[in-house]
Amino acid sequence: MKLKIVQAGEPVLRKRGRELSKDEIKSAQIQQLIALMLTTMREAPGVGLAAPQVGVSIQLAVIEDRPEYIKDWTPEQLAERERQPVPFHVIINPRITLLGEERVEYFEGCLSLNNLMALTPRARRVRVECVDERGEAKVIEAGGWYARILQHEIDHLAGTMYVDHMYPRTLMTVENFTQHWKGKTLAETKRILLGAD
Repeated sequence: MKLKIVQAGEPVLRKRGRELSKDEIKSAQIQQLIALMLTTMREAPGVGLAAPQVGVSIQLAVIEDRPEYIKDWTPEQLAERERQPVPFHVIINPRITLLGEERVEYFEGCLSLNNLMALTPRARRVRVECVDERGEAKVIEAGGWYARILQHEIDHLAGTMYVDHMYPRTLMTVENFTQHWKGKTLAETKRILLGAD
């Protein structure tokens, strides 16, 4: 069974999700929601899915960046994006700390903004304190693309979306990104779209 992914404009996407208690986390209802969110994320496909994206205003997200999602990327493209596979995991009640001042920009999309993406600045490194699906405390230190995924999903839990951070001139469809921009370096893309050197 797959859940419906709500689209931009749904009020739940602009609300802060409520935190879950340890008992709630272990409940059959939340465990079933996690399983359905995993199925929904994989079928979309996506690398993360926050509970508000399926209409549930709680502090819970699932994350997984599967090897098959990057199999057609060149080593140069993967290095530029600092991207590698991330195994499936759940973050609940997260607290994020941006590590350092360095920001990196790359295109981001969202399952709740279907078929759109834009160049979005994010912190290169983050630290996340959360609990997992068993209610056990976890600390995640991440960099590169994984840090981007964490920031994106945790934003959803606070009622924020990537369009709140993006460079508006870079908003485009996934098809146009693939046709015109995917093969270009970040520097070239920024020069053309933003007039940046």
